[in-house]
Amino acid sequence: MHKIIQDFPPASRRLRLGFVGGGQGALIGEVHASGARLSNRWDIVAGALSSNPQRAKASGQAWMLDDDRIYNDYRDMAQKEAARADGIEAVSIVTPNHLHAPIAKAFMDVGIDIISDKPLTTTLKEAQSLAKAQARAGVVFGVTYAYSAHVMVRQAQAMVRRGDLGDIRQIHVEYFQDWAMDVTDQGDDAPWRLDVAQNGPSFTVGDIGTHAEHLARFVSGLNVEAVRADFHVTGKPKALEDTAFMQLRFEGGVPGTLMVSQTMAGSQCGLRLRVCGSKASLEWLQEQPEVLHLRAIGAPEQIISRGHDAGMIADTQRLLRMPRGHPEALTDAWANLYLELAVAIQARREGRELPKDLLAYPTIADGVEGMRFVEAAIASNATDAWVSCTQST
Repeated sequence: MHKIIQDFPPASRRLRLGFVGGGQGALIGEVHASGARLSNRWDIVAGALSSNPQRAKASGQAWMLDDDRIYNDYRDMAQKEAARADGIEAVSIVTPNHLHAPIAKAFMDVGIDIISDKPLTTTLKEAQSLAKAQARAGVVFGVTYAYSAHVMVRQAQAMVRRGDLGDIRQIHVEYFQDWAMDVTDQGDDAPWRLDVAQNGPSFTVGDIGTHAEHLARFVSGLNVEAVRADFHVTGKPKALEDTAFMQLRFEGGVPGTLMVSQTMAGSQCGLRLRVCGSKASLEWLQEQPEVLHLRAIGAPEQIISRGHDAGMIADTQRLLRMPRGHPEALTDAWANLYLELAVAIQARREGRELPKDLLAYPTIADGVEGMRFVEAAIASNATDAWVSCTQST
């Protein structure tokens, strides 16, 4: 058995974490909580898990929170936790999109670090305002684009940086699901993601499209400069798109494509990234997260599997939990994300500088770029034209 590499600064104790949203029946809340627990860097000690008092209490008890740390209102939670000697040091925001900004501001105002679900907000203007508030507060602000914390995604990024692919020439990303095939925005059981007031003006692009855009940008190291988007409804009728096809132009004029759908029959979580260079191309599939496909010109395909050594770049190995042959999956990616955020938050609170490039968690700047991309895509679909992702407002 290989020794597990963990070269992050050691923790003297677990940090205290609170949650807003994510109560009973909310899968994403459980996903966040599982990642925090698996990282072994957090104790979940407080929560306003629902705006419904009965559900908030039941959810808090299910998470084994003390009764006096189960809250009905996030504003009350922020004030009371900040006043406690053992108050939370960070809050995870797992709510509908329209609440991300006001919740984050309430906790930043009292010096509590932020871990927010994506998309960051419902508008670019609100995202930019939130980024200014974060700069004033000086807190750590992570955005949970968790796919970027897969070990093999970090491996892909490192290989691109090392020049293994040569000059980047094309980037293609797609994300296909089918859960919204029979979903409409009519009736009492319509999901909040189809309510513009709670979700914002984009359904699928704002939801999984932001994941795809961030993944392409994260691995390639290139920002999206412009987008040409076509939105569609290919499932049951709804006011917001459930499918979108886009041409992208990355920095340096690198062309790319982005395709997303939540009505692709038979697809579960089909996130796929291909980065093509002048010497070779890389491919990664989220449903097969343990491997990278490297295809070089004039050479047989090489499959690089997650594990120690044997083609793995050293810096990526600090996030490994299991030796090769013992599978890791999405839960481990979430744990990696919460691990890096804990390291960043502990360092901020202790006034310590961390080594450059030790951490690669998505920041509030990534959240702002995601909203810039969403608004550019919406504008492009409306005008049937290319729209800049560097100037959209």
